[in-house]
Amino acid sequence: MFTGIVEELGTIKSISKLANGAEIRIRCNKILSDIKIGDSICVNGVCQTVTEFDNNSFKVMLSDETLEVTNFSSAKEGDFVNLERALTPNTRLGGHIVSGHIDCVGKLLDIQKFNDFYNLIFEIPENFSKYVVYKGSIAISGISLTIAKAQNNKFTVALIPHTYQNTILKELKIGDSVNIETDILAKYIEKLVNFGDNNAKSSVSMEFLKENGFV
Repeated sequence: MFTGIVEELGTIKSISKLANGAEIRIRCNKILSDIKIGDSICVNGVCQTVTEFDNNSFKVMLSDETLEVTNFSSAKEGDFVNLERALTPNTRLGGHIVSGHIDCVGKLLDIQKFNDFYNLIFEIPENFSKYVVYKGSIAISGISLTIAKAQNNKFTVALIPHTYQNTILKELKIGDSVNIETDILAKYIEKLVNFGDNNAKSSVSMEFLKENGFV
């Protein structure tokens, strides 16, 4: 589990295609301070397992499923990646709950600059737009952000200078793809509203959730 607060920008050192999936070695510094084989690292929003490391990099293995549902299929050597280590019991939850399980790939449509601040507009597949709500949370390539505007399958996030300068967002160009994880709470609410035991219709309604402080 992660918070969506990026700890470090890493660089893809090498990519090796395998018969099934791929191996990626990532050059970094801070993340390595307490790293162990088997640790979970959030790489551009994707939860990955450390399989090997040395004094300046670590390696992860990507399954065919990961390559299919994320933008790692187009990753190349030299690309920057957002890195975050998994939560510990005493970690401040500064962002929101991020599982590292990507829902879909989004596309950057526009960049609006206001002095040192930025608005970024993204497009996602229509079937995921129901999880995107005004002032809700979303993880974009592992970055916890608040939705400033949402309309149909497009949404806007507003960035402070620190977030823009210390994540891969500063490297994005219009048309680039990003990994999207919608808020996990929205998916649980949807399940509660639509299904009960044995797929029978649930007695939990949106009115019930509002009355009891869930939404």
